[in-house]
Amino acid sequence: MKTKQVLATLSGILLSASLLAGCTGSSDDNPTDGPGGQVQGISATEVHIANSAATSGAYAPVGVPFLAGLEGYIDMVNAAGGIDGRQIVFTHVDDEFDPAKGSAALTEFVEDEKVFAIVGHFGTPVVAATVDQLKEYGIPSVYFATGIGQLYADHATTNAEGYNIFPVQPIYRTEGSIMVAYAAATFKSSKIGIIYTNDDAGMDLRKGAIEQIDKLEGVTYVEAQVPAGAADVSAAVTSIKNADVDFIIVASIQQTMPTIVKELAAQGVNKDCITTYVNVSLAMSEAVVADIQGKFDVYGLGWVDYASQIAQTTLVDYQAHVAPEYAMNAYAQTGWIAGVFFAEGLRRLVGQEVTWESYMEALQEAPIQNPFGGVIDYANGARLGTQEMNLSRVVPVSDAAVAGWEQVEPLQGIDSLLKPVNP
Repeated sequence: MKTKQVLATLSGILLSASLLAGCTGSSDDNPTDGPGGQVQGISATEVHIANSAATSGAYAPVGVPFLAGLEGYIDMVNAAGGIDGRQIVFTHVDDEFDPAKGSAALTEFVEDEKVFAIVGHFGTPVVAATVDQLKEYGIPSVYFATGIGQLYADHATTNAEGYNIFPVQPIYRTEGSIMVAYAAATFKSSKIGIIYTNDDAGMDLRKGAIEQIDKLEGVTYVEAQVPAGAADVSAAVTSIKNADVDFIIVASIQQTMPTIVKELAAQGVNKDCITTYVNVSLAMSEAVVADIQGKFDVYGLGWVDYASQIAQTTLVDYQAHVAPEYAMNAYAQTGWIAGVFFAEGLRRLVGQEVTWESYMEALQEAPIQNPFGGVIDYANGARLGTQEMNLSRVVPVSDAAVAGWEQVEPLQGIDSLLKPVNP
């Protein structure tokens, strides 16, 4: 594979005056003002993509396998002749999870390297610091290793609104809406309690949940906020308990979720809960399983699923093109997914002119199948991330030697979930 390694010494580069939607520098080899829009980073024989991700420091255990999966997919494509005769050239910078270094790397990629697309933009702090920069450039940006709300758009028509942004991972706001769909359809809830943290994750989950509740007849909600990382959430839990809700959304990521669940159990609440996919891990189930025994169940959403024939076939290809230590590594698999989504846009343009404009239109022309998950539809400017999620439950200690999660519902979207509720 043609991989260009760039040293992460770019933090001193200033965002230049050419930070315009069209990014209009040009060269004989890479004209940038062709009839279909931006065409930099692509020739008859190559297409150049890039990202920055943490491959050193505390987040290297995530960034290293993520890149291994992406590079494995690129290797497979290039070995088969590329796409429409073009080899994929991939440039990577280790940004160490540092927003300043990530921003500087992005400037280098677009203005100096003149890449065609950013693929696999990595990490909440870096993405949050650069998403406006991406929109100003207008460069196609496919897959983000985060679910922050700044990526969300339900009908983007301009780059300023996020038209050039193509998220794949769940966005918390979308996930909050799916939580409500499960609450109403699977758990027949008509009064939902929402306990949310005052950080971006909690507030985005809350926002999506309330947006969906407002669309449903006969469904109401009660909410309570807690500080992220709070050790005492008793007042919020008491208010939800006293409201006599019939189902609870725990809109909080890992640090605070167990505290909320444990307090619900301590106060004798017997209503089932649902939480974000971020919490569906062995550590989280082990943290709460003893407290909830015989009182209520804790459910969590998921977006990766191996049950389909597509997933089983993809797993064989994936494992043949990554190192053995990544055979079942979820982070590496998400890197592979990033490669799939990027390549799909190019495949839809075989034999046609490829520009930024035509590429983004191609991504929107039909839904795209996540090989390890559901379908994502970018039509009409929808930038919602994953739109189909499954449901898992914390396994009671009596049912297994080790606490964990068991899947109880397959991948489903809001419309399919709510069809029995709103026929």
